[in-house]
Amino acid sequence: MSTELQQVLSSLTELKTDITELKTDVNDLKTDVNDLKANVGGLKTDMETSNTKFDNYQKATQWVVNLAFSLIASATVITVVSSVFRR
Repeated sequence: MSTELQQVLSSLTELKTDITELKTDVNDLKTDVNDLKANVGGLKTDMETSNTKFDNYQKATQWVVNLAFSLIASATVITVVSSVFRR
């Protein structure tokens, strides 16, 4: 009976060691998840900033295109009007 008791104690000691290792692994995973959460939060902020910049560039580009077409139209009208009045 003493041998059986020693085997049970040995098994319990091994289980305790395994549980301690699992606890350490879970804590490490928890730390990794928190790090990933922080990184995703940073990426979200960066993406929002990029979206804002892209929207501003898109609006500025559209404004430049509209200005260019307005200048072309004005130049065309001036050219046509001046050639009509020269006759």
